[in-house]
Amino acid sequence: MTRKLPPSARRFEPMTGGRLRLPAADRNAGPITDLVAEHGPARGLALELASGAGQHVCHLARRLPDLSWQPSEIAADRRQSIDAHAAHEGLTNIRRAVHLNATVPGWAREHRNQDLIVLVNLLHLVSRQEADILIEEVGRALAPGGTFVLYGPFRRNGILTSPGDERFDADLRATDPEIGYKDDHDVTDMLHANWLNLDHVIEMPANNLAFIARRAR
Repeated sequence: MTRKLPPSARRFEPMTGGRLRLPAADRNAGPITDLVAEHGPARGLALELASGAGQHVCHLARRLPDLSWQPSEIAADRRQSIDAHAAHEGLTNIRRAVHLNATVPGWAREHRNQDLIVLVNLLHLVSRQEADILIEEVGRALAPGGTFVLYGPFRRNGILTSPGDERFDADLRATDPEIGYKDDHDVTDMLHANWLNLDHVIEMPANNLAFIARRAR
C-alpha cells in the first residue's frame, strides 16, 4: 500500500547519475552499520527492506563484504538510485534492487533462507496491521538462526519520550490516522509471535531504538 506521508517524512534530494539522497540516512548510517556489524552475521545472504535511496546498503556492503546484499524498494526511482549508488561505489556484493512491498503477504516465498534482514525507519510509516504482516513475513524469510535488525523511532511503554517525537507522531497521524509510532512492547509481542527470539533492545542516537531478534533454530 502506498500511503500519503507528511513532508517531514522521507525527503529525497536528487544527485547526479540517477542517485537520490536522504539526509537522515547519511546521519544515521554510521551507527546503523556499527550495529549490524556487531550483532549480525559476517557472511551469507542479507536482505534490506525499504532500502530508500540506497545509502545504507552501500555502507553495509562496504563494511560487511562477505554478505551478499539484496536491496528492495517499491518505487522505481528509488530502485534506480540504489543501483546507481552501488555502481558509483563499485560494490559488487550488492545485487540489483528488486520491487518488494514488505507489508503485503507472501513476499517471504521469494526471499527464503536469509541470514540477515535489516529494516530501518519504516514501522512508524505503516499501520499496525501492515506491521504485523511485515514481521510475520520476516519470520518466514529468515533462515534458522538468522538475524533481524529493526531500527527506528518507537514509543516506550506507550509514551513518546521527546518533544520532537511528539510532533512527528502527531504529523503522521494527522496525515493518516492508521500510521504512527509503534510501542516497544507491541513490537516485542509481534516478534515473539513469529518465531523470533528478542536478543537485545538498544538505545540508538536521536532517540531511536534497535531491536535485535533471531529466528529460532
